[in-house]
Amino acid sequence: MREAPEMGGARCPGVVLLHGIARGSSSLKRLEQALQVAGFATLNIDYASRKKPIAALADDIHPAIARFAEREAPLHFVAHSMGGLVTRAYIAKHRPDRLGGVVMLGTPNGGSEIADLLSEARLYRAFYGPAGLELTTANRSDALPVVDYPVGVIAGSRFIDPVAGLFVLPQPNDGRVSVQSAMLSGMADHIVVNASHTGLPRHGVAITQTIAFLQHGRFSLA
Repeated sequence: MREAPEMGGARCPGVVLLHGIARGSSSLKRLEQALQVAGFATLNIDYASRKKPIAALADDIHPAIARFAEREAPLHFVAHSMGGLVTRAYIAKHRPDRLGGVVMLGTPNGGSEIADLLSEARLYRAFYGPAGLELTTANRSDALPVVDYPVGVIAGSRFIDPVAGLFVLPQPNDGRVSVQSAMLSGMADHIVVNASHTGLPRHGVAITQTIAFLQHGRFSLA
């Protein structure tokens, strides 16, 4: 696991950024920079998303987050795709004392039919590893505790792959996760933007709305 340098003063609200499976911290760089401009300190973590189950990944990132959480300020989480499930697992086991809000972008809280379709394939198992098998729709709703903290869900409604978007996933979807699956019981707010799954963390509206939720606990209606 590698952590990007911590940015921001000791009293600035902190944001931990967690990327999705088979991605890296660079995929959240534009979002991270926007958060810094808005006055947040950031910790953008690289973790071995394809090597271990989600619960073990949550343990792996704990030392870096615990150090970052020593700051005298609220600690928020912003996560893309499977990073949202890692966030939920992390908070369930290592809940920070000053936990703020959580924004999930394209997180398969209800699982992904893409994972259902491919999970028996040897290449899928070899590439995505144990965590990839946890992304199926089977028992997804009971896999993690119910949230009791502010969560904002941002889902995408634009797909690039017509096969997945039209024939595999329920519509609307972002090509990897359906809007329906991104929703989470107990969430404080949700919004749908015209972005693909990989494009969500770079989408201007998604970035603006992420900041709005962290600042106000709701997405902006403007």
